[in-house]
Amino acid sequence: MTKKQLTITQPDDWHLHLRDGDALNSVAPFTARQFARAIIMPNLNPPVTTVVQAVEYLDHILAAVDGTNFEPLMTLYLTDNTPAEEIIAARKSCFIKALKLYPAGATTNSDAGVTNIRHCDAALDEMQKCGLPLLVHGEATGPEVDVFDREKVFIDKTLQPLTQRFPELKIVFEHITTKEAADFVIQSSDNVAATITPQHLLLNRNALFQGGLQPHNYCLPVLKRDTHQHALLEVIRSGHHKFFLGTDSAPHTKHKKESACGCAGIFSAHAAIEIYAMIFEQQNVLDKLEAFASFNGPDFYGLPRNSKTITLIKEDWPIPDEYPLGNESLVPFLAGQTIGWKLAE
Repeated sequence: MTKKQLTITQPDDWHLHLRDGDALNSVAPFTARQFARAIIMPNLNPPVTTVVQAVEYLDHILAAVDGTNFEPLMTLYLTDNTPAEEIIAARKSCFIKALKLYPAGATTNSDAGVTNIRHCDAALDEMQKCGLPLLVHGEATGPEVDVFDREKVFIDKTLQPLTQRFPELKIVFEHITTKEAADFVIQSSDNVAATITPQHLLLNRNALFQGGLQPHNYCLPVLKRDTHQHALLEVIRSGHHKFFLGTDSAPHTKHKKESACGCAGIFSAHAAIEIYAMIFEQQNVLDKLEAFASFNGPDFYGLPRNSKTITLIKEDWPIPDEYPLGNESLVPFLAGQTIGWKLAE
């Protein structure tokens, strides 16, 4: 018998890009409609590197979701020069939940990122002491590294040594894309967990090229071979507690995606929990969606699980071709396609 509706504990998004200004006002309500909380990425331009900057950004987000109960969980952008004192201030602030590691040049607005992880040892040591997690964009960015191997090389050269130097540091391996990453998380201590995006579960790298170049399926880390996609699907089928929902939803204007040098990023906040439900149903593990979306993340971060619930209804609806983004527009993930789950209002 086909399930007609599904009620689960309200989920959280553990990896979200909201931008700022008009773009923030356009996209934040999509997340607040579904999720109780979200980890907010700090890669604005300029990046959010201090507690003072994070307070200002938090105010902007709260204004954009006024009238909802949505709670932004803020992060700081780790740099070569982040002092240990800033980590102490972040912990005392209570609203900053993590720091984000972007290897320099890895993705959108990452030019101020870390050039050598050893430069961050003082900050990482303080994070380990006070329990602030490190959120890792796990890609080696050297010009000699094949783009499809960047995650694996990062594990071998940076992440594995990092876990040995700081064995008590909590680490979230963000938006994993490979079997190697899944295996690394499973084999690591309980201080290491990972987020998985809807696009890396639903697509492989063929989706970049079928019927011509598909800029709206371009993200970083880039989509990988189907063997890696199958490994991530096996992870969600297993129900492993170290993996949880992180959309990596990243809004870009249509013209910046459809350009000679298109931006990396997929916007999925318009229908995130519905898309995950579709994926879990396709894998015949709809019963494991709640733990992935609502339990594993807060358990890892040491936060309470949400008390409210949401209900998804088995109903077909078409995803629009575009949504407004400030005065322009963006093309959402699965634009023009029909999906079979809808969030009950």
